Amino acid sequence: MTTKPTVLRADARRNRERILEAAVRAFSEKGADVAIDTIAKAAGVGSATLYRHFPTREALVEAAYRNELARVCDSAPKLLAEHAPDRAIRLWMDDFIDYLAAKEGMADALRAAVASGADPFAESLDKLGTALGTLLNAGADAGLLRPDIDPFDVGLSLAGIGLITSAPDQRERAGRLLDLLLDGLRYGAEGPPTSSS
Repeated sequence: MTTKPTVLRADARRNRERILEAAVRAFSEKGADVAIDTIAKAAGVGSATLYRHFPTREALVEAAYRNELARVCDSAPKLLAEHAPDRAIRLWMDDFIDYLAAKEGMADALRAAVASGADPFAESLDKLGTALGTLLNAGADAGLLRPDIDPFDVGLSLAGIGLITSAPDQRERAGRLLDLLLDGLRYGAEGPPTSSS
């Protein structure tokens, strides 16, 4: 007899999402050693509910990180459905910088999870590459972005921008650098500029 995969009820799904959001905030703001009870309280659930979803601290850290990764990666098709491809990728870049900030805030908790044997980063590059590839291909197909761009090159550029603008007071600079990166992605989409001599 085969068993069906467990499907969470709507209220259980909501609880899980609230726990993950609270965990990202708590690990980012208070560090790896934040009390699990603090996270449960911030999520508006009891500790028993949190432990039903995430039996260990490492499981919670890994799930919180993967949830952030999924949030940013899964937003690509929705952005493309609502915006022109060049606007969609620019909005996605903002989301990516927010994801990097959350990841940086969770760095100690992620290191502790990795040290215990978890691998929260196992699918990160593939998922990010797929999301970026989707956005870049849509832009190239529309003639708005260059067709010769490697998604991982863009990912590395975004990581660099995130690294040098990680402080909250650097968000405006991050926006300017993202605008410059987008201009670089556009250059050559309709051929090089012609000189007007």
